Amino acid sequence: MTDTDTALQQATTQVEAALADAAKRPTIAGFFDEATNTISYVVSDPATKEAAVIDSVLDYQAASGRTSYGSADRIIEYVEANDLTVTWHIETHAHADHISAAPYLQEKLGGKLSIGKQIIRVQDVFGKLFNAGTDFERDGSQFDHLFTDGEHFSIGELEGIVLHVPGHTPADMAFIIGDAAFVGDTLFMPDFGTARADFPGGDARQLFQSIRRLLRLPDDTRLFLCHDYKAPGRDEYAWESTVKLQRENNVHVKDGTSEDEFVAMRTARDATLDMPTLILPSVQVNIRGGRLPEPEENGVSYIKIPVNAV
Repeated sequence: MTDTDTALQQATTQVEAALADAAKRPTIAGFFDEATNTISYVVSDPATKEAAVIDSVLDYQAASGRTSYGSADRIIEYVEANDLTVTWHIETHAHADHISAAPYLQEKLGGKLSIGKQIIRVQDVFGKLFNAGTDFERDGSQFDHLFTDGEHFSIGELEGIVLHVPGHTPADMAFIIGDAAFVGDTLFMPDFGTARADFPGGDARQLFQSIRRLLRLPDDTRLFLCHDYKAPGRDEYAWESTVKLQRENNVHVKDGTSEDEFVAMRTARDATLDMPTLILPSVQVNIRGGRLPEPEENGVSYIKIPVNAV
């Protein structure tokens, strides 16, 4: 850790305090959606019962264009069964592989919808791609709060701090709550590696620097991941790791891996990957805070598919 990375120093102090005192650690429930390989989280303070929902999923059938709420309703059932009060709906970034259910959950449970401030860069890029027009605001106003690097927040009596970790997209943020870090798509399980960096605004070199920043947190920091695809030879889905395990075992970015080695690997690997199945519907909805485009004259919302443009 460099002396100038004040946000990382403060995150480290927070994690160390939580590791020393169980009362400062959150209760965490993960909800795995196999259709998109996404894990959503409910993070709660045992003392006050306040909670945050992180990276929720709206069920979407691409063939029919129909949405449903099974994944989100599981979260509602958990929140109600545990008598929780949701104060935050957090998006680690504008997802390209699933549609957010945050507006639906916000309507049912209350709470503020939030994302990193750099969402405005993503809105600008994809607003042009989808020809969203002048009615589409590119200022993040679709969200209740835009987090910045080093910003502090709370869930009940639990302390939280936000770290900007661009590379996968320009807007990726890691949310450190107590001793737990929710790192979005920066990292996968150690046996699967790291996220791609070839989306518009992505950058493999930035991704390496962001990951190494996260891996300067204390060894026992719990890392909660947004996706799992079961690495070859592993039979069970998994989504919790630690800084120590990632530093020792991550197949793409473990200790001893140079930045140039990572960039070469990531660039070559990304060139072999297909676009995510739901990237076109997901991005144009998620840059609107998970809301569908405004209905047209017939009362129907339409998702655009740009032809030969991606």
